[in-house]
Amino acid sequence: MADPTSLLHQPSREEDPETPSNNLHRSLDQIIEQSEASFGWNQVLQSILVSLASLFDGTQTFISIYTDATPTWHCTSDSTACNTSSDICDLSTSDWAWDSVSSKTIISDWNLQCSSSFITGLPASSFFMGGVVGGFLLGTLADSSLGRKRLLVISCITMSVAAFATIFSTNVWIYSAFRFVSGIGRSCISTCVLVLLMERVGRKWRPRVGIMQFFFFTLGFLSLPAIAYFNRANSWRALYLCTSIPAMLYCLFLHFFVKESPRWLFMNGRGEEAITVLKKSAASKPIISELNSLLCAEDLRSKAAESTKSSDPYKSMKELFAKKWAMKRTLVVMVLGFGIGMVYYGMPLGVGNLGFNIYLGVMFNALLEIPSYPLTLIILEKWSRKFSVLWFCLVSGICGVVCAVVGDKQKVIRIVLELASFFCSRTAWNLISMFTVELFPTCVRNSATSLLRQSYILSAVFSSMLVSVGSSSGFLSYGVFGVAIFVSGFFVAFLPDTRGGTLCDTMDEQERKENMILG
Repeated sequence: MADPTSLLHQPSREEDPETPSNNLHRSLDQIIEQSEASFGWNQVLQSILVSLASLFDGTQTFISIYTDATPTWHCTSDSTACNTSSDICDLSTSDWAWDSVSSKTIISDWNLQCSSSFITGLPASSFFMGGVVGGFLLGTLADSSLGRKRLLVISCITMSVAAFATIFSTNVWIYSAFRFVSGIGRSCISTCVLVLLMERVGRKWRPRVGIMQFFFFTLGFLSLPAIAYFNRANSWRALYLCTSIPAMLYCLFLHFFVKESPRWLFMNGRGEEAITVLKKSAASKPIISELNSLLCAEDLRSKAAESTKSSDPYKSMKELFAKKWAMKRTLVVMVLGFGIGMVYYGMPLGVGNLGFNIYLGVMFNALLEIPSYPLTLIILEKWSRKFSVLWFCLVSGICGVVCAVVGDKQKVIRIVLELASFFCSRTAWNLISMFTVELFPTCVRNSATSLLRQSYILSAVFSSMLVSVGSSSGFLSYGVFGVAIFVSGFFVAFLPDTRGGTLCDTMDEQERKENMILG
């Protein structure tokens, strides 16, 4: 058996690391494995409270499907020039009218129906560009000065307040500016939620708890068609009002009741707080009695001290590119994130271009995310991460390209192909997100996951523009989406598989672990 002080110790098959009677090893990972072995009510409540942030993230991410859409219209005169296939830009304003209130969307409210695709696509692109900028500026702070919880609170407040302020926009430029700020706020939400969830639990519960972030994001996405339908006779401002106020109230619960990651607390020299968090979720009294002595051990204390020597808030980002193995992994997951994001964001944003009912189309996409979660859980526990990501990327890409090639008259076939491509991209994203958490140590984990997220969001900037262009040329939207995810899938071959492994805390520990596996 390995030295009990080794940070790389992994129990043999005969050992049960979740049995309190086993030796408690001087390793932060082992301590968490033992204290988080059972998933009690405390962990359940904490996980739900943290995951709720993703629900509000989901509503703001896809709200533009309804607020920025071009409403339906009808002819008001008997002129032969006006019919269902007419271009309203070629008609007199006296020949047609909107089917609903003129303020239903920003297009009808500000008379943007004849504006360029750049103008109509600017708000959505601004939101996603804000996500990219915010991710690069703020993402690394969760590894350094702010921590996972505080950055999550700040992100939720910024997103929800900016969404509420959007109501007071008077033109598309002010509206886009508020959407940009909202995008900055939401940039770190999913990353902080996923990392905070997975760092709080042991190896057994990691896939099951991590999937909650995706599930709650889907609930937010799924709630949009219902909210939009009940507000279909109201202004687009009603949608922002209904989604922003609950989000602002949630921020209070997040601040007062959610606990910080014990891993981050300990790595930043706050051992006593880490002990308090672990005690509340410890599986048994013997473990509680051992926590103080184990966490205050000299080797662990020195480990925490080393991690706090630098006050540089971007230290973790620099470390990712200072080590060759870390830089390679970072670039690979960013390529994968970009390709997967092209389909995940592009498909639902462009569902209106398929000639299908927009409420049903969005609802079908959102509902299809739900079966991807149990499938993801099965894959994470049974099969290789690498080959699973590859397979779903290839299938998604093929369906996307075929969807672009099929004629406009085949509406049913096109929507089925769109849904299949979207489902595969959602599953691939679930896998690569949790895969990335396992690929990097605690000291840079949030930064690495944030970079994956930013490449994912960057793809949304391009896909939202392509959706506007794709209204007249299907291949420039769905075809490009399919090619992007198909090609990116092959990059997963450059990553090691992490199934069954433990989480490391430092770069040196990660390197020793990799060398041991290779040796």
